[in-house]
Amino acid sequence: MKLKKQVTVCGAAIFCVAVFSLYLMLDRVQHDPTRHQNGGNFPRELGVTAFWFFWQSQISVLQNRIEQLEQLLEENHEIISHIKDSVLELTANVEGPPALLPYYTANSSWVVPPEPRPSFFSISPQDCQFALGGRGQKPELQMLTVSEELPFDNVDGGVWKQGFDISYSPHDWDTEDLQVFVVPHSHNDPGWIKTFDKYYTEQTQHILNSMVSKLQEDPRRRFLWAEVSFFAKWWDNINAQKKAAVRRPVPVGEHGRAVGPRMGVRLVGNGQLEIATGGWVMPDEANSHYFALIDQLIEGHQWLEKNLGATPRSGWAVDPFGHSPTMPYLLRRANLTSMLIQRVHYAIKKHFAATHSLEFMWRQTWDSDSSTDIFCHMMPFYSYDVPHTCGPDPKICCQFDFKRLPGGRINCPWKVPPRAITEENVAERAGLLLDQYRKKSRLFRSNVLLVPLGDDFRYDKPHEWDAQFFNYQRLFDFLNSKPDLHVQAQFGTLSDYFDALYKRTGVEPGARPPGFPVLSGDFFSYADREDHYWTGYYTSRPFYKSLDRVLEAHLRGAEILYSLAVAHARRSGLASQYPLSNFALLTEARRTLGLFQHHDAITGTAKEAVVVDYGVRLLRSLVNLKQVVINAAHYLVLGDKETYHFDPEAPFLQMDDTRLNHDALPERTVIQLDSSPRYVVLFNPLEQERLSVVSLLVSSPRVRVLSEEGQPLAVQISAHWNSATDMAPDVYQVSLPVRLPALGLGVLQLQLGLDGPRTLPSSVRIYLHGRQLSISRHEAFPLRIIDSGTSDFTLSNRYMQVWFSGLTGLLKGCVSWQSIRRVDEEQEQRVDMEFLIYGTRTSKDKSGAYLFLPDGEAKPYVPKDPPVLRVTEGPFFSEVVAYYEHVHQVVRLYNLPGVEGLSLDVSLLVDIRDYVNKELALRIQTYIHSQGTFFTDLNGFQVQPRRYLKKLPLQANFYPMPVMAYLQDAQNRLTLHTAQALGVSSLHDGQLEVILDRRLMQDDNRGLGQGLKDNKRTCNHFRLLLERRTAGREVQDGLSTSYPSLLSHLTSMYLNTPVLALPVAKRQLPGPALRSFHPLASSVPCDFHLLNLRTLQAEDDSLPSAETALILHRKGFDCGLEAKNLGFNCTTSQGKVALGSLFHGLDVVFLQPTSLTLLYPLASPSNGTDIYLEPMEIATFRLRLG
Repeated sequence: MKLKKQVTVCGAAIFCVAVFSLYLMLDRVQHDPTRHQNGGNFPRELGVTAFWFFWQSQISVLQNRIEQLEQLLEENHEIISHIKDSVLELTANVEGPPALLPYYTANSSWVVPPEPRPSFFSISPQDCQFALGGRGQKPELQMLTVSEELPFDNVDGGVWKQGFDISYSPHDWDTEDLQVFVVPHSHNDPGWIKTFDKYYTEQTQHILNSMVSKLQEDPRRRFLWAEVSFFAKWWDNINAQKKAAVRRPVPVGEHGRAVGPRMGVRLVGNGQLEIATGGWVMPDEANSHYFALIDQLIEGHQWLEKNLGATPRSGWAVDPFGHSPTMPYLLRRANLTSMLIQRVHYAIKKHFAATHSLEFMWRQTWDSDSSTDIFCHMMPFYSYDVPHTCGPDPKICCQFDFKRLPGGRINCPWKVPPRAITEENVAERAGLLLDQYRKKSRLFRSNVLLVPLGDDFRYDKPHEWDAQFFNYQRLFDFLNSKPDLHVQAQFGTLSDYFDALYKRTGVEPGARPPGFPVLSGDFFSYADREDHYWTGYYTSRPFYKSLDRVLEAHLRGAEILYSLAVAHARRSGLASQYPLSNFALLTEARRTLGLFQHHDAITGTAKEAVVVDYGVRLLRSLVNLKQVVINAAHYLVLGDKETYHFDPEAPFLQMDDTRLNHDALPERTVIQLDSSPRYVVLFNPLEQERLSVVSLLVSSPRVRVLSEEGQPLAVQISAHWNSATDMAPDVYQVSLPVRLPALGLGVLQLQLGLDGPRTLPSSVRIYLHGRQLSISRHEAFPLRIIDSGTSDFTLSNRYMQVWFSGLTGLLKGCVSWQSIRRVDEEQEQRVDMEFLIYGTRTSKDKSGAYLFLPDGEAKPYVPKDPPVLRVTEGPFFSEVVAYYEHVHQVVRLYNLPGVEGLSLDVSLLVDIRDYVNKELALRIQTYIHSQGTFFTDLNGFQVQPRRYLKKLPLQANFYPMPVMAYLQDAQNRLTLHTAQALGVSSLHDGQLEVILDRRLMQDDNRGLGQGLKDNKRTCNHFRLLLERRTAGREVQDGLSTSYPSLLSHLTSMYLNTPVLALPVAKRQLPGPALRSFHPLASSVPCDFHLLNLRTLQAEDDSLPSAETALILHRKGFDCGLEAKNLGFNCTTSQGKVALGSLFHGLDVVFLQPTSLTLLYPLASPSNGTDIYLEPMEIATFRLRLG
């Protein structure tokens, strides 16, 4: 009763405040002093001009009133937000009566009574304006429009096969010399044909060793490097003399801090060696999630600053298979000013070359003030190798790749070999090369020319260094000695080129040169020739794409929990007892995750042995991260921290699951019950409070579950199945709804014994469809066998009702179907689901790891036998499992208020190891009138509208889907959320189609030399969310941006960051008292995502410093989707967060905004801890908690 009274009082207070605020608004408008100016009646004797001026003044008065009303609404929103926080705090801290029990209704459905606490959905009107767009000037180049307008006709261009003939006049440079920068580089894949370590041993170390000696021989020489993962391994294996040649030790002042800019004076300091981009790898931009992209960039930049004193200025991405606008955004936030890209569709390259648009300012689609602009250079030709970089004719350019001199191991395919440069031939050779330089320069707007000179693993032998540098220097010396040629040629780095371009065009580095275009959008999907679209790698090896995201979620959770545990231990004076050395495990995991973002790793395009190497690394880091989480949770959950004792041989907590090896699916830990109570610690990695169903495996169906306070909880008991019809002996699943604090820990107690009213068994029925199968039973679970029934049936919760076919589970005949009806709607929304099979072509060119070359439209998947269906129903979840030969499908509906209950959980266990040249796809068909438009995310960071283009082949219309894809019309939006990156398309109106796995027997001639034959049993996990548009919030046509709703953002977070359930190891009782851990003192606005709380490295590499990097992202969201009765708490705050009062029990003693990777402070450290972020902004803060 006490709780109810408090809630009633607080609710009344909110109502009073709202009414009083509205009264004040009306009162202020009515007494507006401007209201009575000029009177209310217009004098008839005045003329038309005076009439016009009168109405202008009235409009001005009206505008002032509207602005006052808007301001008052914002104030009212803030007041209600504060009251909401107070109410939630009261209801959270007051122990109320026992929760009401679920009950079974007469119409055979379960009802879970609502919680005795309010939920709030309070969105500031200001925060809804962002997604409406329309601000700022449109860019000249919008990639969606470019693709719609281009013919993609692939006309033969002569020597530049994918381009056109280029002409020039020798007098074009009479007024301004052509300035040429030849950039020697070596592209080192951290795993592809060989493993990372094998590449390092056999090639990379020799490249870097030779670099040190060969660059020192002549100060005019330059070299460009990108992959810090290799550089760091080399650094750890070289002597002090070599290190000194690359950089000098940084001067150190008082208190051990670096003095002055961290700049070396040797190869890095004098500009001979440039580290471009500076990430741990050159990442794939299609499948990688933005958390991992940022993390590998921070890891690389922090390593460079600490070891070389280097700060990257320019981005270099020559090999990713298509380019995402997320990368330019992140590079700009890291304070880079320029970047280069290479793998772009050949037709787009030709178009940009013809319109002198190969260099542009790349701007984010939402940007209205050019703050996200970064200068981008697109390489114009087929490849980044030497034959395709000096000019349009590869036959001539190959003659200037001096590694291919006669007698070497490689030669020129065009049958004309290079010739060493001598005094006798230098004039002729220089003239031939200059002709290519001049032709290439005619494609650009400035007279500064970039000519890369390198390829994969180049410069691994000293004689190659000599051949390239000696011969080119002779050519340069000749060209530079002839003023009438109007050319100045030299070796340079990427930043040398950009600096010269900025100087020539008269702008500051990073600024927009006059007349250069602005571009927004992305460069997917990529084709390098003909109809060879690189859209297969969006799905290739999905098992490891899934494992990547599991590791990512564990890394983020471990980072946050470790940072909080260390801060609390230091504040309590117990840091010496805490395993600070776990920081080394975090570092290794960061580097493993970073390594796997490489564009031949997460893409699934490496040799089988290399994939195994990646998998072993991923699993080792996953196990280590679970250990970090266990150790941090152990400390934080103890009621008395003085009792904390770290024993590596006997961990306090067990892992939630284990994997037998790197290519096995996880097996959940079974909690053994006996006469002693068992405890489980639950970790919520989300920055929002969370209500989720948690499922645990236990050894007995006779189980009672108690809350931290000892209050009995209602639970759903289910059988655990080994197969369609075989119950696992002595393993049972107990499921219950649990509310967990944001970023916090909860505690459950499990006891052996029955609690009749609260231990609620699931009911099961199995559809055999005439198949003679034996079925195991258990007395604890009602089981009904339906031998030949095919009647349709439904599952429902408070939000929706879902229809299934009794014959096929989700398939009806050859077409799967499932209709969803929201409970508050009379009309159902039809959602049909179907499995499909793609074959590959019979011609020479076939699908492989990179390419998707289907033999036409997909055909329906036809199983050998009808599926066994198992339908489980219970108070907290119900599910339908359909067992097919190649896929086991689980569709689960949670009976909970809030995020969990508002979407449909879909898991597909795919096994196509017996397929030959086939790909398995899932098609979702709706009645949404999408009109050829669909939406896919880019790196989980932003959403890109897509158009189905009939002029392109089927495979060209597939795009990466790291996190979500959706369809929408004026009434509805259907979003498919995914927990792993896969390829997606919409080939017909109202359809989404996802490629689930691919088994291909041949190489696709892109250098790998293997097919895809190492398929694994793979679990693909999705959430299907149906949302209705609010009346008056219709979709605006023609926008280049689109945003998920807040509900959709949260659904994605729930899917990708599941609760971790960590059983307390069995011990002699009584054990230490456990208390839930609430790290946040106030709620984070629900449009904010805490990307990371990343402890920074101390001078000792293996230990943490006292500082952490706090990385926040304010998400853009669409308010036009209905947000009433959602059952969860959500408030926005116009981008403001008070960090000083955010952490419970910890003070923010130091706060400094920095660039994304912490290399540049953006402001002085401040006593103020209130921060502001723009929508879509990612911001990093150097933070010290104490």
